[in-house]
Amino acid sequence: MTDVRDAPTTSPISTRKHGDVLIVLSNNPPVNALGLAVRQGLVAAIGEAEADDSVKAVVIACEGQTFFAGADVSEFGTPKAFEQPLPTVVDIIENCSKPVVAAIHGTALGGGLEVALASHYRVALPTAKLGTPEVKLGLLPGAGGTQRLPRVAGVRKALEMCATGNPIGAKDGFDCGLIDRLVEGELLPHAVAYAEEVRDVRPLPKSSERQDRLNDCTADVFETFVKENGRKFRGFEAPLKNVEAVKAACEKPYAEGVIEERKLFMELMSGTQAKAQQYFFFAERKANKIEGLADDVRPRDIKKVGVIGAGTMGGGISMNFLSAGIPVTIVEMNQEALDRGAGIMRKNYEATASKGRMTAQQVEQAMGYLQPTLDFAALADCDLIIEAVYENMDVKKEIFGRLDKIAKPGAILASNTSYLDINEIASSISRPGDVVGMHFFSPANVMKLLEVVRGDKTSPDVLLTAMQLGKRIKKVPVVAGVCHGFIGNRMLMPRQIEATKLLLEGASPEQVDRVHVEFGMPMGPFQMADLAGVDIGWHRDPNRIENVRDALCAIDRWGQKKGAGFYDYDEKRRPTPSPVVQQIIEDFAKKQGVERREISDQEIVERTLYTMVNEGAKILEEGIAQRASDIDVVWVYGYGWPVYRGGPMFWADTEGLQAIVDGLKRQEERMKPDFSFSQLLLDKAAKGEKFGK
Repeated sequence: MTDVRDAPTTSPISTRKHGDVLIVLSNNPPVNALGLAVRQGLVAAIGEAEADDSVKAVVIACEGQTFFAGADVSEFGTPKAFEQPLPTVVDIIENCSKPVVAAIHGTALGGGLEVALASHYRVALPTAKLGTPEVKLGLLPGAGGTQRLPRVAGVRKALEMCATGNPIGAKDGFDCGLIDRLVEGELLPHAVAYAEEVRDVRPLPKSSERQDRLNDCTADVFETFVKENGRKFRGFEAPLKNVEAVKAACEKPYAEGVIEERKLFMELMSGTQAKAQQYFFFAERKANKIEGLADDVRPRDIKKVGVIGAGTMGGGISMNFLSAGIPVTIVEMNQEALDRGAGIMRKNYEATASKGRMTAQQVEQAMGYLQPTLDFAALADCDLIIEAVYENMDVKKEIFGRLDKIAKPGAILASNTSYLDINEIASSISRPGDVVGMHFFSPANVMKLLEVVRGDKTSPDVLLTAMQLGKRIKKVPVVAGVCHGFIGNRMLMPRQIEATKLLLEGASPEQVDRVHVEFGMPMGPFQMADLAGVDIGWHRDPNRIENVRDALCAIDRWGQKKGAGFYDYDEKRRPTPSPVVQQIIEDFAKKQGVERREISDQEIVERTLYTMVNEGAKILEEGIAQRASDIDVVWVYGYGWPVYRGGPMFWADTEGLQAIVDGLKRQEERMKPDFSFSQLLLDKAAKGEKFGK
């Protein structure tokens, strides 16, 4: 490269010439976000190209790991967002009188893809990814993306990218016309060479002026797409607004389409769902921070993991480490259980491969890291050992006692318990500082949440290691303190208690579940019980019938696995209301002297969802959760709380804490003796405060 002319060092954008091609480089780590300084630098660089007659073409490229990976989210809602707005920037790029080539590596996401679309040509490395993830923040591409993308990549591809937010690979981008050339090796020299090829081509190909890819635009395209994704889009506003914006590209000239896009963008931006989804974006990242951790704490080195138990949880937990390339020694008590567990892991991997998400080679590579054994002593060289056996304190303490004798010094000893006291487990061995809870959610190889439970004596480096390892295996780890059920399951308990009481008072399982599904949950309390197994935690004595659940279990109504639970199920596991269950409920109500009445949907919300908020406030009071947003992360990733409501604590803030208190007071008499107010909730409501700061 010659004739270097750098922009001022204060700008993240620099320029230099190679012959008659002006190279515009962004260096704004870590992801070249399109913050104000970057936007200003791009405009200045295009102005430089226009003013210099010796410049015949422009290449826009990025230093570091990636092309522009999106907007600077920290600018949302601030004055910076309105200075040199991105829609103006991309129009300036497209209207440059000299060919502009976007050189893409890493990820071109959101505004980054809009910059690429405004460029006249796009070249990319085969490893690059392209996408419009704005919908995951409750928004749509607001800088012409919904108008240019269908004109370049076709309507169907634009719908898929905008309404789902899922990125595509560069090869897919090339096939649909989004990428003009795929290049191997060094990107920048290839991009410059391409710019030299096209420097004299006129007229310049402007995305906003293309019509050829809109020919297949019919009403059926949109109706079919929405129908295909109906379940995925349920409750969300942004996907349908994205569809509406792409449709505008088909029905209106570009100049009118971008006005419609801006209108739809502002409608979303001012709505509660976008605020909730953007809040959650930051909440997820904040959850990884451990409050009060000294700067000099360093994680322990984890090169090999041991797992005790090859059942559903143990196998799922093991797969997380195998997929990350970490060897796992898995121990069982008998060969049949060991073989069955290893077989299920292989079957799961092969199912993933059959969907094209893994190669056969990757399946073999993952399984190659697995060492199944009946020898407990084989765990002696593991750096982390996770117990994943039956939820029984005596059993777990017996296992930890054995581990205390064979685990090497410095090994981390973790329990996958869902409810039990980590402090009691830790105090039963000679090295309580090495003990931590690692509560995976089922299915453990799929669910993203990991509750990392800090005991009273858990060493800071053990906690840090568990949190960092959670990220390494692609989980979302959240710190929890010790209490019955930790964060997620503890908040589940008041919901289940009140839901069951509501059945006796007059609600039906289907009404309670419908209210929760309409709220946005993937299923209601009784649907969840049937899926998980009504018999979980049952005392197994069919003659001891103390509640509705006991009565169901006594007649083998254990849920979907038996074809009957709170609902009846057909051969395809489709539920229908059960007259048998209704009679059991009414008999119990009569036996307990409960007068049945009509239950409103609002009462169900107040007694099952408001009580969760109250329990969350108690969790904050007691220091079980570090922050309210951590509770929201647990419930979105662990239990399917709708992300467009932000999580239970954010939702409570949007409802107003006084409204939550008022609702609970309306129901207080009916909920006794199972309910008591959180003082934190009462205090915040009285002061007009929120859980979120």
